[in-house]
Amino acid sequence: MSEGAQTTTSPIPIGQFVLLVKQTLKQDHLLQHQALRGEVSQWKVHNGNVYFSLRDEQGQMNCVIWRNSAVVHPSIKEGSEVVVIGGLDIWPKRGNLQLVVQRIEPIQTLGAMEEARRALIESLRNEGALDRPRMALPTLPKHIAIVTGAGSAALADMQQLIENRWPGLRVTVIGVLVQGQQAVNELVRGLAVTRSLAKPEIARRLGLPPVDAVIVGRGGGSAEDLWAFNLEPVVRAIMASPVPIISAVGHESDVLVSDLIADVRASTPSNAVERLVPDRHDVMMWMEDQSDRLGSAVHRRFSELRQHLMFMRTQLSHAPAKGLAIEQQKVTALHHRLNRSTDAMLAGQHQRLASLAATLNAAHPQRVLERGYTMVQGRDGRVLTDVASLQQGQTINLQFADGRAEADIHTIHTEGDTS
Repeated sequence: MSEGAQTTTSPIPIGQFVLLVKQTLKQDHLLQHQALRGEVSQWKVHNGNVYFSLRDEQGQMNCVIWRNSAVVHPSIKEGSEVVVIGGLDIWPKRGNLQLVVQRIEPIQTLGAMEEARRALIESLRNEGALDRPRMALPTLPKHIAIVTGAGSAALADMQQLIENRWPGLRVTVIGVLVQGQQAVNELVRGLAVTRSLAKPEIARRLGLPPVDAVIVGRGGGSAEDLWAFNLEPVVRAIMASPVPIISAVGHESDVLVSDLIADVRASTPSNAVERLVPDRHDVMMWMEDQSDRLGSAVHRRFSELRQHLMFMRTQLSHAPAKGLAIEQQKVTALHHRLNRSTDAMLAGQHQRLASLAATLNAAHPQRVLERGYTMVQGRDGRVLTDVASLQQGQTINLQFADGRAEADIHTIHTEGDTS
């Protein structure tokens, strides 16, 4: 090793270093969902996997399409100009760096869309939108709005997870189209509704707490299926929100412009719920722990002050007579300070715990029922939140504050139905 060569650490095993490189590559979004264009060469199919190189005049990279992970257009062959979407990975056993391709299309099919996406990202970066301050999620949300496909599997998963984590939490679902030509207008409309519900005066008229967080997204799909979340009207609608928005589109490997501009990016719709909705059991455990800590802190502080007083009394007993009055005054003042500081500390901590308890109590489903609301459930116990969940002749359970009742559905009227 030359004299000028220096290392910052002791030598580490090469395998450990390669795994570190692999982890670094996986965590970098710019390297994990990148659109690239080039010419196909060395095209080979082995055991259902496709291996090829993507090259241009300046360089090339080895690529792989794992079987069943992407549909290959029949026109693609050696020499084809293509656009691929993929991420870098490294094979530790051989140290080979390669691009794992999730999508490949002839350049005329996907190229124009990707160019528009890149132009939008560059425009947002130039105006500082990508670096703007992000809003923090509420610690205990009172009213969540979800903008997604009505009746979708992603919505069902989110609703079930919310019910499991915080039963009775107020959730407003705004069903929209999330793919196709009308998806952009539908998403913009849905986000406009969330802005209205976030206004206290409108929420009051509806008898609801204001929306304090929004989840917008959908389950996985092809690049075209997800493309509405890459378009400027949707991005601008997200930026206009007065409350924090979580973008939860597709799978972890899908990175959309909405993910880059939202206050929080979730890897999946279910992950959005996990990041926004606390687990009630965990909150109660935390409150019990804080109460125990408060009691221990108070007792410890009292013990320290008592020891200090005992020390002062010992000193006074050996003090000269002429200084006795002064020292007694100091002890009296210290005693008063001890009482005042202890009372202030206890009052502050009890007020904090009382505030948390009031928040939990107000969010409890029983309090909602006591205000005159009713919870509707199916025979299987599932909470029914919209008329689309009902059928004529269906038997439902009505949960009141002081008991339950059963009812049969006779007539169903949807919003705007004047019949």
